[in-house]
Amino acid sequence: MESNPVLLESKSSPINLLNEMQQLRLLGHLCDVTVSVEYQGVRAEFPAHKAVLAATSKFFKEVFLNEKSMDGPRSNVFLNEVQVADFASFLEFVYTARVEVEEDRVQRMLEIAEKLKCLDLSETCFQLKKQMLESVLLELQNFSESQNSEEESAAHPSVATAAEVERDAPDSPVARPSRGASPEAPAAKSKEKT
Repeated sequence: MESNPVLLESKSSPINLLNEMQQLRLLGHLCDVTVSVEYQGVRAEFPAHKAVLAATSKFFKEVFLNEKSMDGPRSNVFLNEVQVADFASFLEFVYTARVEVEEDRVQRMLEIAEKLKCLDLSETCFQLKKQMLESVLLELQNFSESQNSEEESAAHPSVATAAEVERDAPDSPVARPSRGASPEAPAAKSKEKT
């Protein structure tokens, strides 16, 4: 008797894998590369896993696949003109698929994503920048619409007031010219009365 194949799939496994790799990195376990970054005299070193970096960054993948076998089990990569805080955020993103940064750092994160050829981070930054831009445009549109409605409401009351004055005014021909009405209007009204 032949049985049908079934799919065994874990929805939590990818997240669990990332969480475990992040814990290993934070504790310095099984790290086989140290990334040194320097920007304007500020320097820091970050232990990491080649496999994680290579899987998330085409830059690191090229570096590691092209390194000589003589380098041994642990190697160093030097990155100039990369801010320490930005690389720390980059590492957090590639190990957890999320990172919290200030709005004014999103552009810098996009730049580091492009420099290190990290498509996931680049796409995430691009989508966030697009949302931020749409939010600003929506605020501008709402502001513009509120300004237009204020201008219209400021212009319409004088028209409405003139119409109300004409409607509520007495029918005497003497009263009408003093309101600035045209001379034909009182004549037409007085003809209707007779």
